[in-house]
Parts: sequence; C-alpha cells; structure tokens
Amino acid sequence: MNVHLIGVCGTAMATLAALLKRRGHDVRGSDEGVYPPMDEFLAREQIAVRIGYKPEHITSDLSLVVVGNAISRGNPELEEVLDRKIRHCSLPEAIREHFLWGARSIVIAGTHGKTTTTSMLTWLLEDAGLNPGFLIGGVPLNFGVSARLTDSSFFVIEADEYDTAFFDKRSKFVHYRPKTAVLNNLEFDHADIFPDLAAIETQFHHLIRTVPRIGRVVTNGREDALERVLTRGCWSEVERFGVQGGWETLPAEDGVPVDERFAVYHNAERVGVVEWQVQGEHNRMNALAAIAAARHVGVPPAQAAKSLASFRNVKRRMEVRGSVDGVTVYDDFAHHPTAIETTVAGLRARVGRDNTRILAVLEPRSNTMKLGVMKAQLPASLADADLVFGYGAPSGRDALGWNLGEALAPLGANAQAFDNLDALVKAVVHAARPGDQILVMSNGGFGGVHQKLLDALSARGAT
Repeated sequence: MNVHLIGVCGTAMATLAALLKRRGHDVRGSDEGVYPPMDEFLAREQIAVRIGYKPEHITSDLSLVVVGNAISRGNPELEEVLDRKIRHCSLPEAIREHFLWGARSIVIAGTHGKTTTTSMLTWLLEDAGLNPGFLIGGVPLNFGVSARLTDSSFFVIEADEYDTAFFDKRSKFVHYRPKTAVLNNLEFDHADIFPDLAAIETQFHHLIRTVPRIGRVVTNGREDALERVLTRGCWSEVERFGVQGGWETLPAEDGVPVDERFAVYHNAERVGVVEWQVQGEHNRMNALAAIAAARHVGVPPAQAAKSLASFRNVKRRMEVRGSVDGVTVYDDFAHHPTAIETTVAGLRARVGRDNTRILAVLEPRSNTMKLGVMKAQLPASLADADLVFGYGAPSGRDALGWNLGEALAPLGANAQAFDNLDALVKAVVHAARPGDQILVMSNGGFGGVHQKLLDALSARGAT
C-alpha cells in the first residue's frame, strides 16, 4: 500500500509513518516546517519528506492519504484529495485500523506528562519481558525510537485530547479503545479549539465511555476536573493515584532526598521502592500512574518500582544539550504555564539555590500561548528562575498576538523579551557565568537556539 501523510513532521504523524513503513507499506509525507527531533527521526526511518504542500504530491499511485489534524480546508494537497475522492482518513483512525484492533491497548491521556508517563509505562512492560508495541509523541531514551511494532498483544499509546481532523472534531483518544486508561491530569489548554475546561471534560468523558466493563481507569485523585468526568458516568473499575488510600508516595527513609528514593504505597500498604535520577513531584505522580497501569497488565508493583531505576526519560525532557565553561544548556518541551513551573521547580530541586542560577529561555509558541489565554500565568510559572529571556517571533505562523514584554513585566529587571533570536542569544551569553543552568523551553525547534547558545559560549571562551 502506498501511503502519503499530509503534515508528516508532527510528532504523532512521524511515528505513525514509521509504524506503517515497518508494516511493509511504502510511506512518504509532506510538511511546511521540519525541526528536531522529528526531522532526524524521519531521516533515520528513510521516510521521504516533501517540503511544502503541493497538488502534485498527490499522485495516482496512492492507496491512502492520512490527513494530520493541523491540516484544514484550503490546503492544496487536501483539496486535491477531496476533488479526486482519494481514500483518506485521520491519524487516529489509521492507528486504530492498522494497529489497535485485537491489541491490548493501554492509553495514557492528560494535559501534562503524557509522553513521560507513556515512556515510563512502556519501559516497565519491556523490563518485565512483555515486549510491548508503542507509539509515543517523543523519543524515549530507553528505546531511541518513538514507535515500535512487536509480536506482543500489548500496545501502549500516548493519547492526545486535541481534535482528530478537519472532518472529525472529537478528541483523538476516542478512537483508541483502551482496556487500561490512564488519566494523568486535566487543565484548560488548546484554547484554539476548546472554549473552556468543561468542553475538554466532555471529551475525556467520551474516552471513559469507550473503556469496557472489564477495563480499568487509573486516574489522578487530586484533580477535581477528572472527578467531574468520572461522576458523569464510568462503567469500569477505577483506581486513584496521588491520594491517601490509593496509590501514593512517601519518603523511603529519613535523610534521603525523596527525589532520589521514595516508597510506593497502595491501599496503605508499602508495595515497592523507587530509586532513580528523575526529578520533581510531577514525575513521582507520573511514576505512580505508570506503576498502577502496569499492575493491571500483570507487572507486580515491586518489580515495576525496581524497573524505574533504569528509566532514562524522554528526549527534550530536561535533556542536557551541552556544557561550556561550567554553563550547562538544557532542552525541555515545557510550554504550558503549569509545565513550565514544574520544570523549573524540578531543575531547582536538582541544583539547589546556593551559587547556582537558573536562566530560563522561553518560547511561548503553542496555539494556546499564541492566543494569549495564559499569558497572565507566565510570571508566576517562571518565578523560581533567576533570569528570564523570552522570545516571540515577530511574524509568521509562530508570531504572538500579544506583547511578551508586558506579560513578563511583573518579574521586573529579571526578565527580558526579544523578537530577534540573535539578540536573545547575545543577551543570555552576556549574562551567563560559570555554574549557571540555561533552561530552554519550547514545544518547537526554537530556531536551533540550543546550539546557538553553546556555540556563542564557546566563542566567548576562545576570546
């Protein structure tokens, strides 16, 4: 089968492309912009990417066209597909039809932490010898790929609440048919398609309605929004994490930092101990969700907790990109204020406060951030950083519809805003001193700013 993916450089589309190719199909795609890590991933998978959307990309030999959810009417390739009535479907439909029917689906949903939790859970199953297939919206370092097919019946999938396609405005995850569903958290996001939190809750309720009565819902017990979702109807067993009496964490022993070693409890019984190098309360919650879901699959909690010692996190999640003259540059995917706050807090917990500064470099480029819906929350989310350098593209698809400098003004002289990337790099390098931690946060390529910073730091040291 010859398959063409319109919008192939999205993280989920790229991983789908890889899965289809591994099934033996001829796969190619097109996109307007290509950025790490997905450009590198597609190149390794030998999937051809045609730059730009052009009618001639829709050739007569195509058996199927997969339409990304960022593609809308007016796209030249989409219009060609519709005019010629070429068989087409959405990404979630392609995943379900080709990989999920007959599989033991384990689905991870939530506003934050989906990629990390999915990667954790997949590793727990892998370390237990279950050899799961998976599709993850990032690159888990334990595997080095975003997707894998195996002969196992287990398939772990990261489930996005964004809408499915131009012709299907339900959330993607309603197509995935889980037997185990993880609800990590739920906040307002995706302001470009959802008017309010209640609208997102409705989509999560639609997901709950697809879980069979023999299935299990693993949910964050601290989230009022998820409790409201469950009260609308749930026909499956429910387990809660993060609350007393459910799945919870406590210090493993006195004097040992909880970020390094913590005990896992279920129904008030100690069932395992985690020793790892992953930082932050949010990641301990992710771990609880993964351990609880793994138990439903058959992995004992003690074994799952032990397996987390060898979990290596995900590319672009507090990933060290390099260090020059004592200045370390990190890359992180954080773009929602809650994720920004927890990411900064996690780094602060790791490096401490004595003589170590955090220089936060932020590009608020998600659709929600570009609309300015959460701009008032930015200063508080960045308060634990010592210096803040914000970037807003002056024009084009990533341009902000609001003034970034005004939004960061409550941080005073500790924050600067730029619409020129070279000027931002120059300012960061001028401010940086040995021992500083430069934390770059964006859900895009950010113009390659990570390497620009490292190169400029190296050039500074050479003069």
